[in-house]
Amino acid sequence: MIYRSPLPAVTVPEVTVPEHVLEHAPHNDKVALVDAVTGEAITYAELAEQAGRTARGLVRQGIGPGDTVAVASANRPRFAVGLHAVMAAGATVALLNPLLPPHEAGKLKALANVTATLDLDDLPEGDAETLPLVDPRSTAAILFSSGTTGLTKAVRLSHRAVVANLEQHRPGWRIDGTDVLAANLPFFHVYGFTIVLNSGLLGGATLVTMPRSDAGTYLDRLAEHRVTRAFLVPPLAAAIADHEDPPPQPRLKLVLCGAAPLDDAIRREAERKLGAPVRQGYGLTEAGGTHQTFDDDLESDPTSVGVLAPGTEARIVEPGTNSDADEGELLIRGPQVMDGYLGDEEATREAFVDGWLRTGDLVRVRDGRFHVVDRIKEIIKYKGYQVAPAELEDVLRKHPAVVDAAVVGVPDRLCGEIPHAFVVIRTDVTAEELVDFVAAEVATHKKVRRVEFVAEIPKSVSGKVLRRLLKEKTA
Repeated sequence: MIYRSPLPAVTVPEVTVPEHVLEHAPHNDKVALVDAVTGEAITYAELAEQAGRTARGLVRQGIGPGDTVAVASANRPRFAVGLHAVMAAGATVALLNPLLPPHEAGKLKALANVTATLDLDDLPEGDAETLPLVDPRSTAAILFSSGTTGLTKAVRLSHRAVVANLEQHRPGWRIDGTDVLAANLPFFHVYGFTIVLNSGLLGGATLVTMPRSDAGTYLDRLAEHRVTRAFLVPPLAAAIADHEDPPPQPRLKLVLCGAAPLDDAIRREAERKLGAPVRQGYGLTEAGGTHQTFDDDLESDPTSVGVLAPGTEARIVEPGTNSDADEGELLIRGPQVMDGYLGDEEATREAFVDGWLRTGDLVRVRDGRFHVVDRIKEIIKYKGYQVAPAELEDVLRKHPAVVDAAVVGVPDRLCGEIPHAFVVIRTDVTAEELVDFVAAEVATHKKVRRVEFVAEIPKSVSGKVLRRLLKEKTA
């Protein structure tokens, strides 16, 4: 059985991401982005001019089609300049978490075949250079994902896929020049990249960039900048729900929560505190946003992630099979789907079933609206970040006192899930020592938060860790 969107398929322009998103920017003096902390601001006209000048500067340096340029930065107005400049120069932009330790960032750069890194505080400039013609089918961006099978992969998103996804969301979210968007979710994540940054710019809104913060500071910034559309991940939604005295939000009309399922009790309380509808979205790095709610239909089933985006098709199958099911793994097909994982043909093949992208998520459908039941894949979602258990297990096994290890995600109200390690040891070592050992090797969001010592790791006959049994131990 094939599920289809209730909306007609959208026309996908054969243009690049910068051409599409910044088409009307050169003659628009409205503020495009402003930083909530520094006050740095840039208008649409300035964004278009600076992105073009930087693109020509990159061309002068020999950067163009076939090159991959890394951008590692927190959200700030200049991020949009560098992002669109790289793509306008014909190169692929690889978006890195700026908090990664150098050795881990180096691994991702190698994985993405990065040829240069763009310094947003020292952008190159050029005037006379001609920008190359860029094929909309070429790779616009590389985002990093643990996919459905474990370790980090470089996801290749074409210009056409990103443009398609932007167009798919316009019928539901009617973002325009009267909107002010809270841009607190990282732009290196597909949620921030597509749903916040580029959707906001395409609609002509003003985006308020801001670092991650406590709920009180976040709420104050929403009120100060008169935000109309806010974006959350479950931990921030929970913190807002727990906030005692939030400031009124007179202009807030819609709040979207994504990256992981949101508990409905938390959703209702956050909605009450914010004074605006809180709805869930769904997507993945490999396909952007695949579902959406509607500005004019916010009363329908708020526990769902909405309906399929225009032009998107879905199937629900028994996990590990190609057989239809009422509740099972979600498969997706549409113009927004990735071209594959860079340099990993085997993982790319495993990600697709007869042309359908496997999501690794267990879903069901009720009255045309999709509900995420659970994750089939083993990835841990810590504050919206993906954490691969296999990576942490490999680090733990490097410790001389460790014989074996397995990591699972356990529910946490503020963080969504936290990595909990089960460890078999050969000599004495404390849990704190192992936590510190892992922390020295991985990014902050990947740290093991709990360690439990066990006599053995339960495994199947084939040697696969029986994580279900381990999760039961933490319940």
